[in-house]
Amino acid sequence: MAERAWWQGCLALLILAAAGQVLAQAFPARPIRLVVGFTPGGGVDINARMLAAKLSELLGQQVVVENKPGAGTNIANEFVARAAPDGHTLLINTGAVAINMSLYRNPGFDTLRDFAPVSVFSESQNIMVTASAKPFRSAQDVVAAARAKPGALTYASAGAGSTQHLAGELFKLVTRTDILHVPYKGSAPAITALIAGEVDLVFINVPAILPQVKAGRLRPLAAAGPKRTDLMPEVPTLREAGVSGVEVVVWYGVLAPAATPKEIVATLAGAIGRAARAPEIRARLLDQGAEPVGGTPEEFGALLKDEVAKWREVVRAAGLKPE
Repeated sequence: MAERAWWQGCLALLILAAAGQVLAQAFPARPIRLVVGFTPGGGVDINARMLAAKLSELLGQQVVVENKPGAGTNIANEFVARAAPDGHTLLINTGAVAINMSLYRNPGFDTLRDFAPVSVFSESQNIMVTASAKPFRSAQDVVAAARAKPGALTYASAGAGSTQHLAGELFKLVTRTDILHVPYKGSAPAITALIAGEVDLVFINVPAILPQVKAGRLRPLAAAGPKRTDLMPEVPTLREAGVSGVEVVVWYGVLAPAATPKEIVATLAGAIGRAARAPEIRARLLDQGAEPVGGTPEEFGALLKDEVAKWREVVRAAGLKPE
């Protein structure tokens, strides 16, 4: 009996492996949805549309960007986590998918359990920026103003739990200042509010603000990264500006539902890597202040684990209560 059970188990494994190979060979069988948890126009959306166009070419099936903003990207995250694990519904997100594990009591998903990491497409600097009409000329100006009137200054973000939100909280912790967080449903409305003078600051990635900086509507104050961005070489890092400990690199990664066959995940990861390395995509990314990445599912999985742990500590230290 034991030997028969052993053979049945082996047969079951062989059938599953064969099924996975058949699925991978037939993939993609129909258009792919690339879900974005933000409104159109922000950094994630910009990267998603760039990637979708190239993947359509590489995979021979249309890749359609679908915006599902709200709840700090949790609506989009949960939608993809619950989707059929066949590679035809994917998520592109930033660190928000890791942050929300600590920021929400019940986000509707578990980042490390409910997703199969595919690949990081690109990454960019996070910039502390204000409107040109505002009086701030440096990060130290902001610190001085915040200390002079605690709670009077405001900073916008693409939503509670976004990388922009936690970058602001990390800045407040390090500088021991009180600045009010004002969440929006995406980077684009946050930038619009900043330009209109409704808020004082935003911590945001270069691709989302570069056009407005070039147009003179926004003034970058400092880069929240390990080095200056080549597109704004005159903008110092926060460390250079006297604020150490606030380094937030924004990555744009693609995830699939957890049970997606490894062969399909590998196919997608390879295509994303080829897209990131394509000369025209690389040029567009660099022009917008982003770096092409690519990479393996294993590398992205390790990054996700590190991000979940890192932002859990920031949420705890900042005293943020799960929503």
